[in-house]
Amino acid sequence: MSGEKILIVDDEQSMCQYLTIMLQKEGYDVTGVQRGVDALREAKARKFDLVITDFKMREMDGIQVLSGLKAIDPELPVIIMTAYASQKSAIDAVNKGAFHYLIKHAKNDEIKMVVCNALEMRRMRRDMAAAPARTTGRKEIMSDSRMIIGKGPAMQRVFSLVEKVAVTDSTILIHGESGTGKELIARAIHFRSTRAHGPFVSINCGALPESLLESELFGHVKGSFTGAIKDKEGLFKVATGGTFLLDEIGETTPAIQVKLLRVLQEKEIIPVGGTSPLKIDVRVIAATNRDLESEVEHGRFRPDLYYRLNVIPVTLPTLRDRREDIPLLVYHFLRKSRPNHTDVTQIITKEALQVLVDYDWPGNVRELENIIERSVILQAGEILQLDDLPEVVRANRRAGGSRKLFEGTNVTLEELEREYLVTVLNETGWQKKKASSILGINASTLYRKIQRYGLDKENARGDKEMELDE
Repeated sequence: MSGEKILIVDDEQSMCQYLTIMLQKEGYDVTGVQRGVDALREAKARKFDLVITDFKMREMDGIQVLSGLKAIDPELPVIIMTAYASQKSAIDAVNKGAFHYLIKHAKNDEIKMVVCNALEMRRMRRDMAAAPARTTGRKEIMSDSRMIIGKGPAMQRVFSLVEKVAVTDSTILIHGESGTGKELIARAIHFRSTRAHGPFVSINCGALPESLLESELFGHVKGSFTGAIKDKEGLFKVATGGTFLLDEIGETTPAIQVKLLRVLQEKEIIPVGGTSPLKIDVRVIAATNRDLESEVEHGRFRPDLYYRLNVIPVTLPTLRDRREDIPLLVYHFLRKSRPNHTDVTQIITKEALQVLVDYDWPGNVRELENIIERSVILQAGEILQLDDLPEVVRANRRAGGSRKLFEGTNVTLEELEREYLVTVLNETGWQKKKASSILGINASTLYRKIQRYGLDKENARGDKEMELDE
């Protein structure tokens, strides 16, 4: 778990608790308060890595909280959240020092992405200040929350391609349905590349209106529009020396596409309101769930930009096309949801596991993780039963035939435990202390299980999983 400290400020208790619980599940150390004055007191007493504050509050609003926090720590990233937002209010908040502006009903994944981006920038600036001449890399991602599990041939082909393209500096286009893990693959490429010592920055191009997206990408100069009270550095500059993921690139407007084409052709940007181009050194990875070839044919995406982006295409399989990976993914997400449960074999019945394998997963791995998390919260007993799963998943079992686990073998829970142990051990390079932490068991228990299953580093390698913790 990351352990980075986040402060939530919202006078609506339910929203404060909701954000706190969601981010705690991501491994953050979260503190929630309901008044602006309490937020400033906490910020003076403790060092926080990020603050998320409501915009409209009694006594002290979000902008006042932002100003007070910046007086305490000018480099502290602050995210403003509100029930309703206009483009102008969003731009005003950003120009007054907010890292980002979010609508309260934003999807959980969008909130997590913005939080991740803010903390990424915080870490980068802190490292640059502490060691500006450093040349060695830093481990950015904990493998307990960033493992990419895939033992089947579909994901093995993806892993093999990642290993090959990571060492190049070519532009990459990742295509896959929503929830297939496009950002995780982009991170895997980054942390295997020569740019691993630099920042990994990502933005969802479909989450912002055109003018705000342009400012976020390229920055702006003071006075370029109403509310631009100071120069702002764009994310392309923030990503200097590293990798920039343009997620959902297919959602961009023609005007943004023209500017992105210039970035790829000339390796330079012009901030909003600026006149002089700025050279950049960034590797671009784009991701989309759209068929960009079809978008080009229908005139919705520039062909010249498409060909610039599609230098090396990486296509991610859907979860329904790699059902052999579902049992291990289920166990992985169960371990994340129940980190203090010590017995891997006693967390789900075979019947429930079989139903999860049978389901078609339109939302892919993300849907699987969300359903496991929800089922664990609502489950009646210690072991996840069939009745603990949502109706939509159970109904699928009645509608169609059953697919046997692991290509016809009705795998036992002990066999699945062994597979999961091997996965985690391989993922951590057989660092047993780290593996036991991920598994939620102590080192002596892990040693007993290794002996019980006769595991060793040589005979347990088998199919490889993708390591992100480089």
